[in-house]
Amino acid sequence: MQIVIPLAGFGKRLRPHTFTKPKPLINVAGKPVLGHVLDTFAALADVEEIIFIVGHLGEQIEEYVAKEYPHLKATYYKQEELNGQSTAIYLAHERLRGPMLMVFVDTIIKTDLSALQRETADAVTWVKAVDDPRRFGVAEVGADGLVTRLIEKPADLANNLAVVGFYYFKQSEKLMAAIREQIARNIQTQNEYFLADAVNLMLQAGLKMRVQPVEVWQDCGKTETVLETNRYLLENGHDNSAAHGEALTGDGSSYVIVPPVNIHPTAKIVNSVIGPHATVAAGCRIAHSIVRDSIVDEESVVEDALLAGSLIGRSARVTGRFRAFNVGEASEVGFE
Repeated sequence: MQIVIPLAGFGKRLRPHTFTKPKPLINVAGKPVLGHVLDTFAALADVEEIIFIVGHLGEQIEEYVAKEYPHLKATYYKQEELNGQSTAIYLAHERLRGPMLMVFVDTIIKTDLSALQRETADAVTWVKAVDDPRRFGVAEVGADGLVTRLIEKPADLANNLAVVGFYYFKQSEKLMAAIREQIARNIQTQNEYFLADAVNLMLQAGLKMRVQPVEVWQDCGKTETVLETNRYLLENGHDNSAAHGEALTGDGSSYVIVPPVNIHPTAKIVNSVIGPHATVAAGCRIAHSIVRDSIVDEESVVEDALLAGSLIGRSARVTGRFRAFNVGEASEVGFE
């Protein structure tokens, strides 16, 4: 099986962080979003290759994968023109053969992928029932339980199975043929070549696609959902508060940890309260502060501050103010 992960977008909803770091490398509960996604594939024993479709700052993706997942066979394509999901995937058309997974990197789901070894349908799309589907793409399912079409941002509430950006195709060659047809016929949605339109062409040609419901679907596309995902992951297996607790340090200062949190061993905490729902990355210094429901990225300094609902970028410095922050890399915020 091959896995295709398109991640060439600019991540505009996560600026200023994505000016200097690709969205998939945003730290959530002690690990980049991309790391959480790659860990999802651990149950698959037959992964032949993972194909990354990169764009701006793509070299950072390559460096991260090479360092943290050296066992993976990784191939990279650069999407020069950001004109849609289908065109991104099609960059790899010469390599794709047989079964494939297509995964959008800004969502984290919980699912059992080992069942794909026994899959009988031509394709699978993972879905989650939502109260209001109008801001999502949804799957319309017929009486036989198979998908009849995908609808991008429906106008009503008739279909509430939101498509979570996780697809399986038994024959990737047929998807590539559908994308070629989509491009030839210039089938676009909102001036982009959406994957849903290519899938609809396949459904019209007789593709048998079923849905696979998921209970957990965490989005990492904007600040508030990144923090929500951070909270979920800390509460479900990524809390390392037991390694910290309440402590008196060697220099006579103290700190208090309120779980769940994820604090890198190299972070220095001085006379502060960390948590709940706080992630503090490598090399950070937190002094005389309270940090909760926030993510503080590598090598950042927080002093004399109260952080809540905040994203602090790499190598940033925040001092002397009680409020929420969204601070980009290498920035400095201080108040006299």
